[in-house]
Amino acid sequence: MQIHALKGYIENIYLVEEPAGLLLLDGCSRADVARVCEFITVTLHRPLSDLTLILVTHMHPDHAGGAALLRHRTGARIASHPKAQHWYKGLAGRTAHVIDVALTWWVAGRMGKPKAHIWYHPVLTPNILLQDKQTLPGFSDWQVLYTPGHTDHDLSVLHQATGQIYIADLIVAVKGQLTAPYPVCHPNQYKRALTRLRELNPTRIYCAHVKPLNGDSIDFDTLIAQAPALPKNHWHSAKNRIGHVLRRQTTRH
Repeated sequence: MQIHALKGYIENIYLVEEPAGLLLLDGCSRADVARVCEFITVTLHRPLSDLTLILVTHMHPDHAGGAALLRHRTGARIASHPKAQHWYKGLAGRTAHVIDVALTWWVAGRMGKPKAHIWYHPVLTPNILLQDKQTLPGFSDWQVLYTPGHTDHDLSVLHQATGQIYIADLIVAVKGQLTAPYPVCHPNQYKRALTRLRELNPTRIYCAHVKPLNGDSIDFDTLIAQAPALPKNHWHSAKNRIGHVLRRQTTRH
């Protein structure tokens, strides 16, 4: 088993190579599809049909945006948590999807990258629905872990034989310091996810926005202590701003 690291539009992409096939540890962004396909055919000298499974850890643009197009080009199946299909449904969901695409462009701009085509359908149609502790179809060494908090459907995936784990956005870095991601929609679940990760004692941790980390190098107690106590997302931020403006106006009068 080999884990290949590719630099994506704004995220790290991890492609698992095994004799039986290729596993993409997240659906990347739409802007990354050509890069992934080229890596498979040119660097690995394997046909695109060898990509047999695409894991979508959650529905944000840099984790789900390329999944459907990659499925179309390779024939791979898409796997996700059942709740992923509902994340962007309805008017509020569609609004959040537009905001998340815009935030992806904003992050890309901060990284000095041009605006790329990253729009994708907000409702996922997975071939496989994954539950906690299930192993990945066709990749039985990889175990699914339900680690919500960032969203209500986040997945991590553990390679049981080596103790290596991919956690997507469970941990990010700001100014070189490890911290919680934005948003954190479910703070209590997020802290439980971090606690579960600590108890797994992984050998190596792969993140979407942080370079690979040794498991024993992370101060989980500090991360848990500093994690948000209240939700931090678009709606709560907007509500807090509106409340702040109203309080200022009330004080003036």
